[in-house]
Amino acid sequence: MKKYEVLYILAGNLEESAREEIISQFENLVTAAGGEATVNKWGSRKLAYAVNYKTEGYYVLMEFTANADLPREMERQMRIAKDEILRFMITAKE
Repeated sequence: MKKYEVLYILAGNLEESAREEIISQFENLVTAAGGEATVNKWGSRKLAYAVNYKTEGYYVLMEFTANADLPREMERQMRIAKDEILRFMITAKE
């Protein structure tokens, strides 16, 4: 198992329940694959530049351990949810 972290920005206009559902969806994706996840919610912040005409986003940092194929699946699911997730970046930790 390798260590990874993903930082993603949710659209600022999402309801609290929808936001929590998306966060738990990606946390459950990791735990279903046999990994462990730690979620840090940074909260709403103003974006440096407009993304899809949105100027505010909700930042979430998740550190997780998983097999090497899980980040690709996570990236696929984040690209599908492009209306809710403005930007994301998955990095491997040493």
